[in-house]
Amino acid sequence: MAKEERFMVQESEGVINVRQLIVDTETGVNYLLASSSMTSGCGLTVLVDKDGKPLVTPVA
Repeated sequence: MAKEERFMVQESEGVINVRQLIVDTETGVNYLLASSSMTSGCGLTVLVDKDGKPLVTPVA
């Protein structure tokens, strides 16, 4: 049986200034990846709601 990818890119914007919404397919936790140039580094952070709790997308 083929294993599903753990992380899925839900949305992606930009070519040079890249922003991607990444979802963990096991937990549903949402992450934001941002970079002004994918060759010189990037940042990754958990997205949180107004109470500081992680944003979670329902997973099957």
